[in-house]
Order: sequence, then structure tokens, then C-alpha cells
Amino acid sequence: MQRSFILIPACCLLLLSTAHAGAPNLQSLGEEFFQWRAVTQPATADDIVRVERPDGWVPDWSGTSIDRSNETRQKFRKRLQSLSHAGWTVQDSVDFLLLRSAIARVDYELNVVRSARRNPEFYVQQTLGAVFELLLQPPPFPGQRARNIVLRLQSVPQTLNHARENLTEIVPSFARITRESLSNITPQLEQFSKELKPLLPREYQRQFLNAVRTASDALGAYAEWLNQQKPQVQNSFVIGPDGYNRFLKEIALLPYTAEEILQMGQTEWERSVAFDHFETLRNKGLPQPDLFPSAVAQREAEKLAEEAVRKFLVEKDILDVPAWMGHYWNLKLPGYIEPLRWLGVTDDLTSATRLGENAISYIPEPSANLPFFRRATAQDPRPILVHEGVPGHFFQLALSWAHADTLRRHFFDSGPIEGIGFYTEEMMLQQGYFDDKPGTREIIYRFMRLRALRVDVDVKLARGDYTIEDAARYLEATVPMDAETAAREAAFFASTPGQAISYQIGKMQIIRLIADAKIRLKEKFSLRTLHNFVWSNGNVPIALQRWEYLGLRDELHHIW
Repeated sequence: MQRSFILIPACCLLLLSTAHAGAPNLQSLGEEFFQWRAVTQPATADDIVRVERPDGWVPDWSGTSIDRSNETRQKFRKRLQSLSHAGWTVQDSVDFLLLRSAIARVDYELNVVRSARRNPEFYVQQTLGAVFELLLQPPPFPGQRARNIVLRLQSVPQTLNHARENLTEIVPSFARITRESLSNITPQLEQFSKELKPLLPREYQRQFLNAVRTASDALGAYAEWLNQQKPQVQNSFVIGPDGYNRFLKEIALLPYTAEEILQMGQTEWERSVAFDHFETLRNKGLPQPDLFPSAVAQREAEKLAEEAVRKFLVEKDILDVPAWMGHYWNLKLPGYIEPLRWLGVTDDLTSATRLGENAISYIPEPSANLPFFRRATAQDPRPILVHEGVPGHFFQLALSWAHADTLRRHFFDSGPIEGIGFYTEEMMLQQGYFDDKPGTREIIYRFMRLRALRVDVDVKLARGDYTIEDAARYLEATVPMDAETAAREAAFFASTPGQAISYQIGKMQIIRLIADAKIRLKEKFSLRTLHNFVWSNGNVPIALQRWEYLGLRDELHHIW
């Protein structure tokens, strides 16, 4: 069953927030839940998971707050279960499953992954990471934004006090990674404060400097406290087969077992290696893309590429590009972000309240010593442009934030979002977008190799087959990639089980949807129409999109 959809200008979003014709009690419950999540959702290094916080917000990770979150989560679950399904459409049933998944994710974070109990790095994200989020939107820094930065910095000591109380199951590998992250924190924060202070309103500058010094002292003391702890070797980040299968079924809404996912990843790994070799042979003797001479040159090339890709999408009948859609542009990494860039992805993908604004991806000066993805972008900005920008994450998230359905604006799941981003890379390759630079096609296949390997790493870390160190060495040797990126990837995936499979498995679900739509709809099939539907509903797991678009519940048998 195909559902109609519309692309909504930013000026109309508020009017449509109450215009959804679905079950009103379900929509209002979802709105209430996601308002609560904007206050309680953990800060993270992942750019697609960031949420807008209310002005004046500071994190609260006291033991009392964690207990209260568990109680509130249970209340939301009971209220959802009590709703009458009478008269619900397929779209309403999909929204019900979205909200059920979102509530289950809270339980998964608090009681299965247990980062607040196990991972000292978690509190680096809840302190500095929460500040980092406020730095990514380009200047200016008006009064309220400056005040929010100061408030979050001032809250650092209290959050780290809560960390000492909560961390009763410290995992040794996580403790080591956290100590390494904080090894240069004092000079990093000094540079940060020196660069940002002149950009703040005068009335906040003294408070800002005092808050930075206090935060720096607190983080240094936290690192020293970690040095003095004796983490028990038996403390583990492993969630085990039961925890992982629960994630697949209840949260990601995937129709596969862990073993099936491993086999899917292996099949795609083999394909990526073979196709990478085919491409290398095809390009034998041809020059590889040179590094840009400067960040300015890279920025100008990316701007031209971003304009061109929008035309390419329309001319090739791939995807509609609404007139209100902002641009995705590179800017040179600011001095106040540079010392803290290790905290997360250095981009601003805008938000639901900033539709039509331009997204920004901050870039360093090109260098042969850049890590894996940065170096690829310094050779050609387009592989990351199509994944992160247009038609990837920024473009898809903006369309989803413009959705008339409250739940679909706020719900997130890495499976469809990263699946779309990864699918876009190879789809654009097959459409001929990279034909002018054979070396760039090789970059796309290297990306494919990495995403396929992430499946193996994700499942085996979660089951305890790999240590973090094992996973890092495996990625470094097999992609291949630099040691720094491999180590960070392995640590991130160990702390976020289920995230790393999303690229490959989401992409494969999209390809299956296309194949089945092509066969079932025959001459009525339009790739552009299907793409418009998938992108507009891009936050929604593909199994649910499949039900709406084709009327097929074959990927949902496991959740009923």
C-alpha cells in the first residue's frame, strides 16, 4: 500500500504539527515522550542522534535521576499499551511501533548497555560533549547561546561527582580510553577558551573563563580518580546474545538474527573486496586524486559539487529537491572547535526548528596524515558529501523533520538513516556520478569494505568474541585504515552495540525494497517516487516503510 506524502516548507511546519489525521492519543503521547527525551537523552559523539535541548538545560545523571528515568519509561510503556487501536490505519500502527521502539531504547540504554555504570567516557560526553554540541552551529554567539555554554560548563563538576557514584561496574578498556582522552585536557580547554572568549558577549566572558577553569580542574581530577580505581577484570561491556537479539527485535525492528546478520556482512565484504579489485585493475596507470592545496580550495570545490549534485539528482530522475532545502557546505575548522574535535563529528546538520538553514561540515587543512575519512575528503569532497550532506544525512533529516507526523519528526534509528547514507554512495556510483574521477570510485569501494567489516565487529564485540583491541587491530589491517580511526571506531562500537551494523543492513533492506517494488509495481514503478517516500520517512525502520509502501509485513513477523 503506497502512502502519499508531501514536502513541507519550514514556514508551514508548526501549522502541520497538529494536522496529522492519525490517532490523536498516540500522537500526543509521542509528543510528550520526545519532549521528555530532549531533557534526558544522553549526549553522544554521533551527529545524527543529537537533539535540541531547552534553553537553560544542564545534564542530570544523579542516581536519583537514573531511577526516575526508569520509572518514567515504565509509565510511558504502560500508557502506550493501554491505547485503543480501534480505527487505526497502517500508518497509525507504524507510529505505534515507532513509539514502542523509542521507549524500549531507553530501557536498553539504562539497563542493558549500562554506560552510566560501566563507561567513564560516557561522562566525558555528558560534560564536554554537551558543550561541544553548542559550538557546532556557526557564529554569532548571542546572549542565550552564550549563557547555555556557561551553564553547561558550570555543571561539569556536579556531573562528574555523579559519575564517581554511578560507576560501579567500570570496564578496564573504557577506563583506559577515557584516561587517554583526558590526557591533554588542560591545554585543550585553554586553547578553546582563548579562541571562543572574543566571540562571546562581553557580559558572559568572565563567567565563561571561570567556568572553563572549574571544568578543567574537575576533568583533571576525574582522570586522576580513574587512575586510582582498580576496575575488576570481570567487568565487561559485553551485552551477550540475549541483549543483542533483544536490540535487533525490539528496537531496530530487524527481521534477522545475529547469525544471519553476520552472514549478510560477510557476503557484502566479499563483494566489496572483489569490486574494489575490479576497480583498481580498471584504473591501472591512472593518477590518484591529489590532496587539495588548502582548506579554502577544498571548500570551494565542495560548494561547486554540492550545487552540481542537486542538479544531478533531478536531471537523472533520482530524487526531488525542494526549493526550501538549505545547502551543505564546508567551512574551515574554527580554532575553538579544533582542540575538542575528538568529541564527535564536527558538523551542524541543523534541526527541526531550523529548516531551510544551511548545514556545515568543518574541515581541517588537507594533509597526508589525516585519518581515514578526512583524507578521502581532502582528495574529493563528494563521497562524504553524498553520505553526510546531499542527498544523505542532512537532506534526509531535513525532509524527515518537515514531516506532518509528530512521531516521524522526532523518532530516530540508525538503521534507516545510516542505511540511506550508505546506500546513497553506491547508488550514486552506479548512476555515474563519480565517473569523472576513477580514483574516487576506488574511495567508494574502500568505504564499502569498512562498512561491511563493521557488521562483523559490531556483532562480535557485543557477544564478547572480540576485545576492543582485537576489533581495532582487525579494522586497521583488513580495511585497511589508520590506527587512530580504527581505535576510535572500535571503542565507539563497543559502547553502542547495534549501531555499526546499521550502514550495511539498512542499505541491504533498501535494495530489497527497491527490487520488490520494481517486480510488484511493474511499469508503474518509479525509482524517484520510491526514493521520495524513503527519504521523507527516513527516520522510520525500513521494515515499517516496506509495510506502508508495498503492504508487506514479511519483515515484521518477529515483532507481533
